[in-house]
This record gives sequence, structure tokens and C-alpha cells, in this order.
Amino acid sequence: MGCLEILPKEGKFKGEKEECTFDGTVDLHGRPAIRERSGRWVAGIIILLNQGLATLAFFGVGVNLVLFLTRVLQQDNADAANNVSKWTGTVYICSLFGAFLSDSYWGRYKTCAIFQVIFVIGLILLSLASHFFLLNPRGCGDKTTPCGSHSSWQIGLFYLSIYMIALGYGGYQPNIATFGADQFDEEDPKEGLSKVAFFSYFYLAMNLGQLFSNTILGYFEDKGMWAALGFGASAGSAFAGLVLFLGGTLMYRHFKPSGNPLSRFCQVIVAATKKWRVEVPAGDQDNLYEANEKESSTNGVRKILHTEGFKFLDRAAFITSRDLDNQKQGQQDSWRLCPVSQVEEVKCILRLLPIWLCTIIYSVVFTQMASLFVEQGVAMKCTVSNFRIPPASMSSFDILSVALFIFLYRRVLDPVVSRMKKSGSKGLTELQRMGIGLVIAVMAMVSAGIVECYRLKYAKKDCPHCDGSSSLSIFWQIPQYAFIGASEVFMYVGQLEFFNAQAPDGLKSFGSALCMTSISLGNYVSSLLVTIVMKISTIDNMPGWIPGNLNKGHLDRFYFLLAGLTTINLVIYVVCAKWYKSIKLEGKCGRISGEDDLSAV
Repeated sequence: MGCLEILPKEGKFKGEKEECTFDGTVDLHGRPAIRERSGRWVAGIIILLNQGLATLAFFGVGVNLVLFLTRVLQQDNADAANNVSKWTGTVYICSLFGAFLSDSYWGRYKTCAIFQVIFVIGLILLSLASHFFLLNPRGCGDKTTPCGSHSSWQIGLFYLSIYMIALGYGGYQPNIATFGADQFDEEDPKEGLSKVAFFSYFYLAMNLGQLFSNTILGYFEDKGMWAALGFGASAGSAFAGLVLFLGGTLMYRHFKPSGNPLSRFCQVIVAATKKWRVEVPAGDQDNLYEANEKESSTNGVRKILHTEGFKFLDRAAFITSRDLDNQKQGQQDSWRLCPVSQVEEVKCILRLLPIWLCTIIYSVVFTQMASLFVEQGVAMKCTVSNFRIPPASMSSFDILSVALFIFLYRRVLDPVVSRMKKSGSKGLTELQRMGIGLVIAVMAMVSAGIVECYRLKYAKKDCPHCDGSSSLSIFWQIPQYAFIGASEVFMYVGQLEFFNAQAPDGLKSFGSALCMTSISLGNYVSSLLVTIVMKISTIDNMPGWIPGNLNKGHLDRFYFLLAGLTTINLVIYVVCAKWYKSIKLEGKCGRISGEDDLSAV
């Protein structure tokens, strides 16, 4: 079925073919996607529900995996922590693998489906292995009943299952966000606004799934109910998400995979190097080569228009006399002459890298919520009447803050900023929101440092010579968790939107994978920073800033150090954001997408 390509405001002509999308998306059979029959919020809501169910399943395993290793497999704390770190790191490595397969060969739908199947199989295998082999004797795995020893093949079956989960979830995660965004045509005014809103709701769905895992499933697992109410419920949730995802197959919009991006990147570098002596006149675009749609190596996706900057790379697209002779002879050397779009694809990645590097320090701040915030909470008063509040459950305030600030941003702040702007077309840009996220992250660290100062004051007042907890209530941590949640809305949601909008069509999933890689590197940098701080601060028999007994340390100084580093990172980020130039794409109707004011911070 064909479709009529008209501008969105013109509407349909009676008796004419149906209107297709303008961004080049296709249906399941590779035909141009019909706007009224595909994508939009019907498909978007299915993907949001799928994401919520998958996140619930993943964190149903991950939130208490360290407890399973210590209580069921009888590992010590250090080995269990290292094994969880390796497992978590594998998830993020697999995200790059999944993004590569999606952008290059399989496409996002097929990649999401295949990795979700692997994810479900891993969860089912983990649930069965725990029930039949690992939880022996029955009822073990809680705080009081130890489990017996296990054979090597039982341990191997356990690790096979959890690494299948890591592979499945890691390969699926960066693609599902991008695939959801694919359901909205950014070159249509109404759908473009829906596409921006989708990322906020996507992050909200992910946090709501995590909230259920951290509270309900985490409670049952802590009680030793691993197989049925823990891993079994996670497997059921993931299976329901997979069925839901497959149920929407006929209504999804797709971008065709664009081939191996590594070869395209290398071709540009090699071609530019071969012509390093060639002089490219300033502003001369007539002698820059652009392939037609049939010759394009990126499978017909939207062309990227030429931009200034990285002049050296323009040599790869400059047509020399030798290139003209090759063309006359019907020869085309892709390692000597590359289309402008291919050169601009490399430029886009190079421009994104400084912004991406600036997000790593934020991820260092974010990771404190799962580590030092919890340790700080353990050293505070955790009881209300006779009920003990698990310190890790304080992360619920982070998730509630995310939900609140997504609502406030979408319904209050964004409309107000849009009206204040002269153009009135858009509220805060992605880069502006990421900058605000960094500012709030500084506030979170300052808040945590102030709370720690008071906690130490109360601890010394209550019991100056003992290792007991402070009488300061754990609820004083609420502001720092709330600040982290607010910063996530601006930083991580803005980051998802930014990398999706600014990555070329052939590298959209790679853009989403950058977000996950940032979190991974944030964990490594945080670990390195703690190690360095402890080595420097542990002198003259002093216990260091972060000792086993926090009452003898200065965790507040570490928080203030992170606040200072984040402030420095913010200054560098503003410089990088001012320097950044937005990608410009030529739509199927010849229109140009991309904003000139994106770098305004």
C-alpha cells in the first residue's frame, strides 16, 4: 500500500492514498508506515507497560541478589559484593552488544523480542533451579535458617541463569526506549511533542516497576520466599511483558537497520587520512560527495546535512580528480570517498562524547544512593515504635520524587517556560535540563553532607565511646533522596531524549546505550574515588573518612567532595553544551529538522 506524502497541516485529500509518516519509518513488511494505522500512543502504552513489567522482573532478582549469594550459596560479603558488581557490569556491557545488533543488522523490534525471550528463559531457569536444587533444606535462605552445600553443577546452573538474565535485560534495555520513541514521528508537530513526553513516562514506568520490586518482592525475598514469591513472580512478570510486547507487533513502526557502524566510522577516518594533504575550500559544499538513496550505505535513512567543524573529516567527502576518474570507470572506493551523511555521522558521535563524559560524574552521585546512603541510614535511628525501617527502602522516596517531578515538569514547569519564551515553541532544551540535573545533584550531596554532620554530632552526644547508631531519625535522609529523584528527572530523562534526538538514525540504540554505559562507568569511578580517598585519609592511625564504623569517620567530607567535583563538572558541562552544535536531518519531504538553540544553557 502506498501513501501520500503531504505536510501534516494539509490533512488528507478525499479519495487519495493514506498519509504516511515523514521520518522514514516502515511497517512490519517494510512498506511506508501509515500514520493512522500504526505507532502513536496505542503502541507507546504497550511498550511502557512492557518496560514496567520487565523492570519489575529484573530488580526482583537484582535488589536482593547479594543476600541470595550470602544466605543461600554461603558466600562471604566481599565475594558476594564482587559477584554482584561483575553481574551488574555484564548488564551494561550487554547493552552495547544489543545496541550494535539492533542498529546494524536485526532492527529494534527483533532485537527486543529475542533478548526478552533470553531474559524470560533465564528467569524461569533461576526460579526452577532455586526451588529444586538451591533452597535445600526447604525453608532455608532467611535470616535464621542456613542452606546446605551445593554441587558444582548446581552452582553452574545458578550462574548460567543469572547471566542469561544479564544478557537478556542488557541487550533489551537500550533498544526498548528507542523503539518506543520510534512510534512517534518527530517531523509531525503533534507526534513530536508526544515523542518528547514518551521519555518522561518511560522513566516513570521503569521507576514504578523498580518500586514494586524494592518493596513487595524485596520483603518476601528477605523472608526467605525466593523461588515462588521472589524469582517466580519475576519470571511471571517478564513473561507477561513479552506476551504484551508481541501482541502489539502489527501496529509498530520500524526503522530499518543501517549496517555495521564500525566499518562506516573507519571508512571516514581512513578516507580523510588518505587525503590529508588535500585543501578543502571553506564553504565549498558543491565538491562534497553525497550518495543517492540507492547507493547509500545507511539503507535509506534520513540524510544528515553538512555542518561546520571537524574540517579534517570533510576531506573524506571531498571529490578529487582521482575520485572523478574512478566514478567514470564505474569504480567506487568506499575507503577513499565517503558520502557527506556518513562523514556527518562520525562528527555527530564526536560531538556527543564530551557531553557524555560530563554525565559520568553525575552517575557517581547517583550510585551513592545504593551504597553510602544505605550505610549512612544503618547508622541512624531506623525504628518507629516497634517497626524497623530497612535503610535500603528509603530509596522509595527517590522513586516517589521521580513521579512527582515528572508530573510537575510536564504539567507546570514546561508549559510556563514555553509561554515565557519568545518563540513559544518549546520549553527547556535537553541540554538545559541536564544542566539543571547537575545543579540539583550538587544540592543532594550538600544535603547528605549536612545530615551526616548532624548525625555525627548526635552520635558523639549520645554515646561518645561506643559504636552504636545515632539518635537522629533516618527520615532526615528524605531530602537527599528527594533531590536525587528530582535530578534524575532532569538529567536521565533529558539524557535519553538528547541522545535519541542527536544520534543519527542508524545509531539511535547506541545513543540509548550511552546512558547505561554512563551509569556503569559511574559505579567504577565511585569505587576508584572511595579507594583513593581512603588511602589518602587513612594516615597516622586515623580510620579514614569512610571506615567500618561511620561514627569514627567523616562521611560528610566525602559528600562535600562529591559536591565540589560535581560543581567543577557542571562548569565543564556548560562549556561543552555551549560548544555543541545540533544535528540537522533532511526529512523525506525535504524539510530540515534540528534546532539551532539546542546548545543554549
